[in-house]
Parts: sequence; structure tokens; C-alpha cells
Amino acid sequence: MTDILTEPRSLFRSVRLFLAISGALALVSGLVLLIWPAKSAVIVTGIVASYLILGGLIYLALAIFSGHDGGWVRIGHSLLGLLYIVTGVVAFANLAAATVTFALVVAIFIGVSWIFDGVVALSLLGAGAPKGWTVLYAVIGIVAGIFVLLSPLFAAVVLWVVLGLALIALGVVQIVRAVTLKSPGAPVTPR
Repeated sequence: MTDILTEPRSLFRSVRLFLAISGALALVSGLVLLIWPAKSAVIVTGIVASYLILGGLIYLALAIFSGHDGGWVRIGHSLLGLLYIVTGVVAFANLAAATVTFALVVAIFIGVSWIFDGVVALSLLGAGAPKGWTVLYAVIGIVAGIFVLLSPLFAAVVLWVVLGLALIALGVVQIVRAVTLKSPGAPVTPR
């Protein structure tokens, strides 16, 4: 009988611990983004640069050790691996400039994506989509995309702040969920 009760309680403690830790990590990450935005952006760029170097090494290993692939595949893996490694090394050579470039590229990508999303939404007007909501969605997407493209660095900063605020809010909610989570054997009180 105790084994039957121990397993749900153990699972409950694990879930509660996971909620508390993930909430604390989100809260701390959001605070770091807002308190040290430039330093945290540089760290994110460093992580991306590390990923590029690691990915490049993996592609080079694929080119070297994949004997069953054809020559063109091996050449492609080699070139892609070298491109990734060079990009990562160049980013590490000047992390500050790479951070600004990375922010601009991400913001421009988001702006172009919003514009295309708005245009695609307009193309669906005859496909049974609700006209008013579809037009509103498309106009908001296109206008937001244009604003992002007119000032991509400002847009990147705004998106960074919004990300920080969202992480803080999600972290607080996750911690509250962990604290208020009821035990599987606890009586339920009516409200």
C-alpha cells in the first residue's frame, strides 16, 4: 500500500520541483535580459557562434568519415562545415559587432516574415476565411513588418525588452504554480 502512495507523491514532488526550477530560471533570465541587455545579447551571440563552430566540426566529420556518400555530398558537407566554422570564428573575433549584426539580421527576418504573412493572409480572403479579421490581421502584419524594416535596431531592442518581460512574467507564474500545486492526496476545498 505504501508503494502505491509513494509513487504519486514522488511524481508530485518531481513536478513541483520542475515547475519551481523552470520558473526560477525564466525569472532570472528575464531579469538578466532587462538589467544587462547588452551583455546578455553578447552572451546569446557567443552561444550562437559556439553552435556554428560545433556544427561546422560535425559537418567536417561527416565529410571525412562518411565513406558511403558520394563525392558531391562530401564536398557539400566540407564547404558547409568550413562556412560554419569561419562564421563562428569571425563572430568570436568581434562579439560586439557580431551582436549588432545578429540583432539586425533577426529583426529584418522578422519584419520580412510579418510582411509576407500579411500578404499570404490577404491571398486567403476568397478561401472562406473571415474577411474582417483576415484583413485586420494582414494590415497589422504588413504595417508592423514595415516599421521593423524602417528601424530594425530599434525593433530588436524592443523585442529584447518584450522577451525579458515575458520571461519574468512566465517565471513568476511558474513559481506560483509550483507553490500552490495541490498534493495528490490532499482534500479539495470547494470555492
